Amino acid sequence: VQLVESGGGLVQPGGSLRLSCAASGYDLRFYNMRWYRQPPGKQRELVALLNSDGRRSVVDSVKGRFTISRDDVKNTVVLQMYGLRPEDTAVYYCNRVTGDLWGQGTQVTVSS
Repeated sequence: VQLVESGGGLVQPGGSLRLSCAASGYDLRFYNMRWYRQPPGKQRELVALLNSDGRRSVVDSVKGRFTISRDDVKNTVVLQMYGLRPEDTAVYYCNRVTGDLWGQGTQVTVSS
């Protein structure tokens, strides 16, 4: 049972990235999932949530720019990010609430 994030990288301000969180060993449709991020020198913070009942939301700082979705065929949770800003620079982590399961994180750097 594990989570593996991918899709991070270096992008210019205003650019886009698509982060994926692939689950193995369980069907993530039945679990509440979260994306967190940890900016340099700061605490980890919640970015987006997607519950098993379909309810989803993102925090105010990324509203209108980030969306969270699920690909049931690939058993993956996706964080689509548009209009990236330097303050979005962070390590992004996927989390399954039940059992507090975490991935290894993927680095997102927004810089010109």
